[in-house]
This record gives sequence, structure tokens and C-alpha cells, in this order.
Amino acid sequence: MPYNRTGYVVHDADAHIMETPSWLRDHADPAIRDRIPLLTYPGGNELRQTGDPDEQRRDLEAAFERLAAKHASPEYRAAEAEEIMLRKNFAATGSFLAEDRPRALDHLGFASQLVFNTFHNRRLHDWEHSGDMELAIGAARAHNRGMLEFCSVDPRLLPTCYVPLADLERAPALAEEAIEAGAAALLVASGCPPGHSPSHIALDGVWARAEEARIPIVFHVGGTGDLIDPDYFNNGLPVPPDFHGGEENFRSVDYMGIPGPPAQTLATMIFDGVLERFPDLRIGVIEQGAIWVPSWCRQMESAFDAFSRHEERLRALSLRPSEYVRRQIRFTPYPTEDVGWVIAQAGPEVCLFSSDYPHVEGGRRPIERFEASLDASDIDTHARQRFYADNFLDLMGSAVEHLVPT
Repeated sequence: MPYNRTGYVVHDADAHIMETPSWLRDHADPAIRDRIPLLTYPGGNELRQTGDPDEQRRDLEAAFERLAAKHASPEYRAAEAEEIMLRKNFAATGSFLAEDRPRALDHLGFASQLVFNTFHNRRLHDWEHSGDMELAIGAARAHNRGMLEFCSVDPRLLPTCYVPLADLERAPALAEEAIEAGAAALLVASGCPPGHSPSHIALDGVWARAEEARIPIVFHVGGTGDLIDPDYFNNGLPVPPDFHGGEENFRSVDYMGIPGPPAQTLATMIFDGVLERFPDLRIGVIEQGAIWVPSWCRQMESAFDAFSRHEERLRALSLRPSEYVRRQIRFTPYPTEDVGWVIAQAGPEVCLFSSDYPHVEGGRRPIERFEASLDASDIDTHARQRFYADNFLDLMGSAVEHLVPT
């Protein structure tokens, strides 16, 4: 029996691949391949490596050979259905072996998954901000080839393709290239691009191409550089472990900074008229929580009322800020958040179900946690249907038409 036993069709708005050490290099053009270092998995996971680079590479390759053999073993497969939400990261079915991912979807009982990378958002961000646009664009293309290849094994897997926004002249063409290659969504950094606003009118070509193709723009946690000033951690105390047992991911203090980049970026885009100019554009804010959305909407409303008298750009808007949010922006709450309260405060249009499969952070019982919150807030069947499926279908547009019965 699959994990999803809600009785609802469930679409998963946040799922991941676990990239192997040479994944990005393997998909890169020869001109930049040698400039992309192997992943070395710092932190507390089972693949921590240190020492000589050549020895490190051999150790990593051997580790993945052992992992692949374990995944193919009868003992592993015999228990994968009952352990589908227990095995995490590289231990999870279909985490790095694309041919196994369809079985994972069957065991999960999800109608689709929107698929993101695990280890490359920060790398893509840093290359985009490095000033070396050839490397930034080449790395984005390599990422996109890898995502498209992985997701090609099953039409239920929906690949996200990265579009650097740093080069105003080239960004629209890069968006078109990703769409033509088969992107289900265009992934952009949720923070400010280097040198200009995300609302710059030269980027209208990016939004126009996404709107015309009827696929969304998506933000994802991890692609914004440091969330907070690292000096906050210089407190004279030991660094607490993160979900993975290491020191390189989220803890409670930097968790508090997660809403900052998407909140500022989206408010700027709304105030500068991007959503006014592109009313059919959809934006997904993925793995950045949703508990902040009601107060953020209230803050934008307050700013709108305070400044519209003096700012022509605000007077030119045909809707109030929160109305753009309900019409065009969708968010994935964390399973630890009170999704019922968010829906009650912000409206049934804004929230999406997500599992974060196969990451530890997604937990072992996301549906059960969400259901408890929905029950506590007495959220009705219509709103639950929107949370589990309809809001996702609205977000994804043409990318999910093949999954909707006619």
C-alpha cells in the first residue's frame, strides 16, 4: 500500500535528486568541465571525504558502486515499499539511480514530483555572482542537462532548469533554451541578481517566455548565499549540528533568515509591476516555508497604503499586493508549520503539499503532520483538494497537462 492514503490525488511540489560526485562535470561542455570541482559532500552524511583529491575521487566512486549494488539487492528491494519514508538521502529509493525513481513514486503514491537538485543551488548562485558569466551559464546548462536526463525516465518527474538572471541581455534566450529543452519550471535564485533588481524591465523577456509556455518560475532554498551574517554564530559556543549531523546546513538561527530573500524579491516584483504586466505568470516559492506569508502580505498592504500616494508605480497597479499573491504565487509550508492557520489567514490558493523526498528535513510523516494541522483549523475538503493537487496544477500549467485526465 502506498504512503499516500489520504484519498486525494497528491502532487509533490518539492522533491530532489541526490547528485553523484561528477554529476555536474559529466553534463558540462568540455570548455568548462575541468573548472567544475567534484562534489566532496562535506558534513555529517555517509559520504564525508577528506585527503588527497585523487584518493578522494577513487573513494567516492567506490562508495557509489557499493551503494548502487545495495540498492539492486533483493533484500533492499523487498523492504523498500514499507520503508519508503524511512530511508533518506542516498539510502532512499531513486535518490540517485534514475531507473529506480518510478518505483519510489509508486510506493509514495504521488501523481507527480517537481524535482530539484540537492547540492548545486549554492554553487549555481556563487558562479552567477562571480562575474564569470561563461562559467555561470555553462554550469547552468550542465545542471539542466542532468535534470532533464534524470527526469526523462518517467513523465511524472518534472524537471526544474536553472536560468541565471545576471546577464540582462542573455537571460531571455537562456530561458527560451531551457523551455525548448523540456523544462517543467524555470529555477531562478530567490535573492537579488548581481548588479540589478529582479524586477528590471530587461528581464521581462524571461517572464514573458515562461508565461507564454505556461510553466512557472520557481525559487528554492539554498540559492541565495549566506542567509544571515555568519558572525551570528561567533558566540563562543560549540556549533550545533544540523539535520544531517554536520555544520554546513540549517540550524535554528539561520532558519530564521530563510523568508528574507523571497519576501524581498517578490515584494519588489509586485511593486514594480512584474505581476501586473504578466498576469498569467505563476511563481512557486519552494522549501522556504509559508508561515511568514500572512504577515508578509499584511506588511505589503501597509507599504502599499503608505507609499501609493507618492509612488506612481503603486498607483499603476490594478490589484492590491495580497491579491497578486493569491492569484499568482504558491508556497510550500514546512511540515512543522501550521498549514491550517496559513490557509485560514492567507486563503486556500497559496499553499502546496511537498515531501522534500528524499531529504531528512522533510521528515517521515509529512502528510500526517499536515493533516493534523488541517484538522485543527477545520479546513474544508475544497481547500484540502487545493492544497494537495489543484494549486499545484494551477502553478505548473502546461507542464502537467499530460497528468490530468481528460
